[in-house]
Amino acid sequence: MNTVQRAYKYRCYPTPEQADQLARTFGCARFVYNHFLRLRTDAWYDRQERVGFNDTCKLLTGLKREPDTLWLQEVSNVCLQQSLRNLDAAFKNFFQGRAKYPNFKKKTHRQSARYTTSGFSWRNGQLKLAKHKHPLNIRWSRRFTGTPSSVTVSRDTAGRYHVSFLVEEQVTTLPFSKREAGIDLGLTHAVITSHGEKVNNHRYLQQSEQKLARAQRRLSRKQKGSANRAKAKLRVARIHARIADQRNDFAHKLSTRLIHENQVVAMESLQVKNMLKNRSLAKAISNVGWYQLTTMLAYKAEWYGRSFVQIDKWYPSSKRCHVCGHLSDAMPLSVRFWDCPSCGTQHDRDINAANNILKAGKAILAGADKLREHQSTTTAGHAGR
Repeated sequence: MNTVQRAYKYRCYPTPEQADQLARTFGCARFVYNHFLRLRTDAWYDRQERVGFNDTCKLLTGLKREPDTLWLQEVSNVCLQQSLRNLDAAFKNFFQGRAKYPNFKKKTHRQSARYTTSGFSWRNGQLKLAKHKHPLNIRWSRRFTGTPSSVTVSRDTAGRYHVSFLVEEQVTTLPFSKREAGIDLGLTHAVITSHGEKVNNHRYLQQSEQKLARAQRRLSRKQKGSANRAKAKLRVARIHARIADQRNDFAHKLSTRLIHENQVVAMESLQVKNMLKNRSLAKAISNVGWYQLTTMLAYKAEWYGRSFVQIDKWYPSSKRCHVCGHLSDAMPLSVRFWDCPSCGTQHDRDINAANNILKAGKAILAGADKLREHQSTTTAGHAGR
């Protein structure tokens, strides 16, 4: 049994009164975030003064009493405090090199507000938020155990409301499996395993591309600021939301199956962010969702007691024979099948790479991550992948 924190996300349908209160909450949380982002930025560039989270909390109390911002008192103070925490976390991520400098939040983007235990009540499976008279109408697609430690209500650009519960649960470790899988990522096939399985890339963007292009053309013809433009913009957002939901559903189902079937899952580590700079492949790479799948495999393996490992990005998995270890001088991307000149084995390029990834991953798990195979990797080897 593992004790983990899990987030459960559901669709919710607020009443007009609740939607109005949520809109106020979103706006106040956004205003507080932007106000103190500007304050912290100016304090540093003008006076080389650092303003921390505790300082902003004290300033927020005074801000709520000012005549021009008395409307901040109309929403729960919990959401405003959490907005300051989000800003502080954004600065920490920036200073530690994990993210860019924080940006100002926009009204046209996704809106959200986070409630901690003092900002909501959870009784008999019903959620009642602070400043709300009635419980929120939630569509329960599945149930969770335990008591929520925080609740986040959001509204996406497609106009849909969601509520996310953060709970601490006991997750049962999966029984031991003798199966092990190496995974090679691709574009024609999203995933190729060392067992010879090839999972098709469904290309969800291409399926809706004509519909999306038509909706975007209609949007471009609308007058800015008009009600018809707002309606056309909503249609475009709904198409994008559907594509994102399809990708998310595919990644969840595939990652769950791979973790349940295999005790060890090994995968190549790709610099997706850098690969997206290639304008010829950026669209295809974004469509297949490599980063999303990798992230899901990592945390699900931790939940269920599996081993997930990523090998070095320079490892020549495609041009090495997984049977005898022979390393070819070059392996252009146009070569999909090849015969090993040493042992004569016929290879499918992707399946052979998946087998090599599995071997290298098992070596890393065994503590032998400085094997001779890793020492022989070069930039030319990576170019031949």
